[in-house]
This record gives sequence, structure tokens and C-alpha cells, in this order.
Amino acid sequence: MTETKPARCVLRFRCPDQPGILASVSSLLAANGWDIREAAIYGDPDSTIFFVRTELASIRAAIADLPRHLAPAIETLGLDWEVHDIAQPMPVLIAVSKFNHCLVDLLHKVEIGALPIRVVGVVSNHDQERKYVEWHGIPYHHLPVGRTDKAAQERRFLEIINESGAALTVLARYMQILSDEFAASLDGRCINIHHSFLPSFKGAKPYHQAKARGVKLIGATAHYVTADLDEGPIIEQDVRRVSHATTANEMVAIGREVEASVLSRAVRWHAEHRIIGNGNQTVVLV
Repeated sequence: MTETKPARCVLRFRCPDQPGILASVSSLLAANGWDIREAAIYGDPDSTIFFVRTELASIRAAIADLPRHLAPAIETLGLDWEVHDIAQPMPVLIAVSKFNHCLVDLLHKVEIGALPIRVVGVVSNHDQERKYVEWHGIPYHHLPVGRTDKAAQERRFLEIINESGAALTVLARYMQILSDEFAASLDGRCINIHHSFLPSFKGAKPYHQAKARGVKLIGATAHYVTADLDEGPIIEQDVRRVSHATTANEMVAIGREVEASVLSRAVRWHAEHRIIGNGNQTVVLV
């Protein structure tokens, strides 16, 4: 006899905070054959919004049935909700320029099963990573950027995103400023790693700026891409301690390690549907 695999999904929602939200939703789920395997919640006292992420499994209900099962709570509680099938890894497109440490880290973590994603391609404005990427069996798209053809390059970039079926685009040290139109088209589905601890030290050579200011902490920031450069909702940040004796080159090396780890965490949380928007902030339910 063939064993029936349970349906598995993530139910993620937010709604106005009030008593009894979890009791109402969980009772509806249980009554319709859904088992809650993991749950995380947050009630924001400032926005008075309640945020929930649950992982569900069922051997007798289908994911397509959930809207009907949740209909009473959707109406009475005002749920702003999403359901995501987690049986398959999320398709992701990576963009990179000359620095490959974040790209290498992401591909390694995919290979060892530490990231629930499937890399469907790599885009770069340089051609130097082609052999490495294609050795992994991943399509490589060289999209050089000239002074007069940036709009055409971005149109092709967007075509590749759509053709590949990528649900998320990751700017893994892709050192090109996106146009407002391109950034807007990727709203909520594009993550950037910023090579400093925002909002400090933007622009060129951030670690050299940090050295010149005598900082004692350096870090990195992963955030969603918006039309406002480096102002999108922050997902994850981390820091490392340095001293007056740490050189700028040593800071660069330390910074690259932080960038890679911060970006991979942000990508994993997005792929696991743990991030919910809250105005210009994010709620990360881990």
C-alpha cells in the first residue's frame, strides 16, 4: 500500500489585535483536519497588529481547501493572509558583480541542504564567475552595463527573472544601482546585502570610511529592495567587534564573512515565509 504523504504548508497572516485570534483560527484548522506543527506569533503594541506564522500538515485536507476552512475567521477577524506550499524549494535568481563571497556561500549552503531554495540562474554585469556557476550546473547570464544601455539591460534582467520562474531575486553584492521602475517591479521579492551597518557608511569603500572614523563595530545589513536606495525594510543585521589595530583590509575580510552570513539568513527566512511586512519594518517570526 502506498503511504499518503501529508499536505504541508505555511499559513501566515496578520490582523487587528484582539482577544481570541489563535483560539478561533486553531479551532477551525483542527476541525478541518489540519495539524499545527510549528507556530510563532507577535503582537505589535505600536501598530496594534497581530502577526502569526504556522506550519500545517494534513493527511485528509488539501491546501486548496484552506480558504474555505478559514472563511469564518477571515471575515470576522479581518485576516490578511497567505498560504504557501512548502513541498518544493523556492526558485531563486542570484545577481552578482565582482565580489563572489556571498554567491559562493549561498551555493554551498544550497548544496548541503541548509537553504530551502533552488537556484535557477545567476545574473552578472561581469563574466568572471561563469565557469564557477556553470560547474554547478546553473545557467549564467552575462548582462554588461554600458553608459547608454542600462534600460535595455534591466529589461533583459527582468525577462530572465520571469522566464526562470524566480520567486526571489538576491542581490549578492550586485554593484549596480537599480532604476526606480525596476526596483518597484520587484517589490517584496528582492533582497540586497548592504556592505555596512545601515544607516552608516553608505557609498564607496564603507570599511575604509569606518576605519577613518575609528569605529569599534562593523557589520552588514540585509534588506528588501525599494526605489529608495538602501532604505528598504531591514530583514537582518549583524556586527563584529574591531579595534584601533584592525586595518582597513582586515575589516574588508571580516565584513565579507558577516555579509555572507547575514544574507543567507535573510534568504532562508524569506524562503521559509517567516517575514511579514509591518509598515517600513519587518516582523521576522523565527
